[in-house]
Amino acid sequence: MNNALGLVEYLKIPTGMVALDKMCKTSDIKVVYAATLCPGKYVVLFKGTLASVKAALELSEKEFLSNTIDTMILGNPKEEIYNAISGTTSAKIEGALGIVESYSVASIVEASDIAAKSNEISLIELRLARGMCGKSFFTITGDLASVESAIEISSKYLKEKGMYLDSGVIANPDKDIKINFY
Repeated sequence: MNNALGLVEYLKIPTGMVALDKMCKTSDIKVVYAATLCPGKYVVLFKGTLASVKAALELSEKEFLSNTIDTMILGNPKEEIYNAISGTTSAKIEGALGIVESYSVASIVEASDIAAKSNEISLIELRLARGMCGKSFFTITGDLASVESAIEISSKYLKEKGMYLDSGVIANPDKDIKINFY
């Protein structure tokens, strides 16, 4: 099963690129997203079998730990995470809109997966620190009770990690928000 998802957030760009090359050459992983982020960080998101993803993370931790900000692994993420990251989701705002913001990329990916698995909601966007000074956020939609519950659960997780920044729920978003959101 090639459904595990791993992520490493590096403090320095050259380190991230070298680490990515070594992980790809030594583990059977597929890069989902790799980019330079504000303020001069590098993030690598990749998928593969659970064993391959673990092997890539172990290599990174062994050789690049001093330049690692955060890591994460999801053994079986919600499939809609990939579309939310790439901006190709077909989800439209229906009902309520929920927003959660975090200090790190790894923590927001984990929190969005927790939100998506906890309730009947749809992920709209998963913004990974680009243009946000290293912060990240996700947005979800669904009925008000489900969105509130998902936001509460994912925010609690982020608070426990010390990565929570802010969250909000809009019960019935104005039509201009729906039009200008994407």
